[in-house]
Amino acid sequence: MKKFHYLLGALIFVGFTACSDDEPTSAPDGTPSGELPDWYYAGGELGTAFITTSAAFEQPTPAVENAGLTLSFKRGEQLFEKNFVSNTDGVRGGLGPTYLRSSCMHCHPGYGHGKSQPNGTFRTNEIGNGYLLVVYNPETNAYVNWLAGMPQGHAVAPFEAPLDESQITITWHDYTDNFGNKFEDGETYKLRYPEVDLPKEAVYAYRQGILSDAEMGEYDVRLESTIGIYGTGLLDAITDEDLKEQYAKEEKDGFMKNGLNPAFFANGDWTGQYTSKEATSDGKKYPYRFTYALSRGPLQDAAGANAFWNITNVTRSDRKYHYKDAGGFYAKAAAADPNVQSAFPAYIAQVDPDKKHPEWFTGDVEQNILNYMNSTNLDAEATDQNYIDLMVWHRGLAVPAVRNIEDEDVKRGKELFEEIGCAYCHRPSWTTGSDEIRDPAQFFNGSQGRELPRYPNQTIWPYTDMVQHKLLMINDIRTGWCRTTPLWGRGLHQRCTGSEYIDRLHDCRARTTLEAIMWHGTNEQSDAYETVVEFRKLSKTDRDAVIKFLDSI
Repeated sequence: MKKFHYLLGALIFVGFTACSDDEPTSAPDGTPSGELPDWYYAGGELGTAFITTSAAFEQPTPAVENAGLTLSFKRGEQLFEKNFVSNTDGVRGGLGPTYLRSSCMHCHPGYGHGKSQPNGTFRTNEIGNGYLLVVYNPETNAYVNWLAGMPQGHAVAPFEAPLDESQITITWHDYTDNFGNKFEDGETYKLRYPEVDLPKEAVYAYRQGILSDAEMGEYDVRLESTIGIYGTGLLDAITDEDLKEQYAKEEKDGFMKNGLNPAFFANGDWTGQYTSKEATSDGKKYPYRFTYALSRGPLQDAAGANAFWNITNVTRSDRKYHYKDAGGFYAKAAAADPNVQSAFPAYIAQVDPDKKHPEWFTGDVEQNILNYMNSTNLDAEATDQNYIDLMVWHRGLAVPAVRNIEDEDVKRGKELFEEIGCAYCHRPSWTTGSDEIRDPAQFFNGSQGRELPRYPNQTIWPYTDMVQHKLLMINDIRTGWCRTTPLWGRGLHQRCTGSEYIDRLHDCRARTTLEAIMWHGTNEQSDAYETVVEFRKLSKTDRDAVIKFLDSI
């Protein structure tokens, strides 16, 4: 237990939010009174924010203020929120030539999880569609090499988009589980899942005749939605040693029907670790800890650091090349396209007016386009300070404090959450280490002016074991392995994003928290099946208590 206290900024916020039903019991001035449990401080003393408005996910941690990084945080916030554009000078220039979105905010509405999209055409221009298309070979589970790992649906003239979004459709299907979507006491629920149709003709390189049917081969498509950004700096502060201890514990316990993903851990040790692929790599190995697929290691070289470059294709000093497909099909298609060829000289004259890259100005326009698209020495379009500010913001986002902590239903729900087994994978708390900043790409090397907020020795409550498990749902995530998603703050999703639904699970198939729970048990081989069976045995009052707890943390 600890005595509640606010920083000055938090006191101001409380004045605006004390009337919320989500606030703990308060004194007349709005200040919560009495002793509050540790789990109220979801992000610990250095990582918790104390407002529950629609801006709950956007707050800086106390650690940002303590380090004197508030101005840098605010500049990073603007880089996240505002559109990048295709002009070659001015603010936030450099968009393209191909890209996924023109701003980070498009994928992370209200700084949170993306919103599910309705039946119909796949469109990404509207803020809120956080879906990424996962196009892969169903036999190998490997991404196809004829689209970028995160396929790009937009381009700057004269280029055409690698993927024509107008030809891609999402269809939602109803689903009935083995329980008939009904509890023993008569309560019913609905389930649904998405299916994506991506015809070959939607692929630019295929339409241009550069990519053959044989080269495309068999492919399947899944949806993955972005997750909340807040609190990632705290997860980064968990030590590698503690992560390994968690894996070893779960391997020894043997509770998971599907075991642990052998690509990462087996026989008490790591079988695969993250190493930066950048030229500046330190060559060291780090445990994977970020993204559903556990594709990234430390935060400083993880999804956000990567997305600042590949979502917009805005280059920076450590990423002087375009984000594109591994097979090089798009570049060949663009280079052979008469429409691109005719307009390319004017385009490249604006990109490089001083002709610092003579290989883009030879007498062979097709080769010029290839040289430009495949260049590894592009000029940096985002400054180093831009990148520093973005990462101060990224690592500096606070987690909202828990709501309704004095509600008896919430307390009961917390007990039941642990009793029926949810807390095994959704591990409630961790304690961070000394939080030495680690950057496999060595940009954040501790030099002056490249400091980041830090979270040493904090007890945090993310409700995740940071390990992958299998739920084996219909139209499941690629490979079936998915890292346990942190639950902190998710109860504020609708308030912060304006979504119609709660939008839980990797593809937002769950419209409510109840649906999310029931999807954990649609397959008897799911690692969470027995827990769902236990949940089904609860009375409706107790089931509602579990849900209220989940929506309060």
